[in-house]
Amino acid sequence: MNKAEVEQKVKEITADVLNVDVAKITPRSTFTGDLGAESIQSIQLVAAYEEGFDIEMDEDEALSVKNVGDAIEFIHKVVQAQHG
Repeated sequence: MNKAEVEQKVKEITADVLNVDVAKITPRSTFTGDLGAESIQSIQLVAAYEEGFDIEMDEDEALSVKNVGDAIEFIHKVVQAQHG
C-alpha cells in the first residue's frame, strides 16, 4: 500500500468516525482543533485505523499524533512494518 492509498483511507476513516466531510480534511488538519475530535473519538479513531488497515499500533504513540498528515506518516510506517 503506497502513501497516497494510505492518505485516502485515513481521510475516509477520519471523516466517518468524526462525521465530517472528507473534502474538508487535509494533511494539516488537526484532529481536535480543526476536526473537533473529543478524547473518546481519538480512541475510536485509533481502533478504526487498526481495523481499516489490519494493523496494531502503540496506543500512546498513536494518541500523540496531532494532525492528519502525521497520522498518514505514522500509519504508513506501521503498514510497511507489519505488511511489508
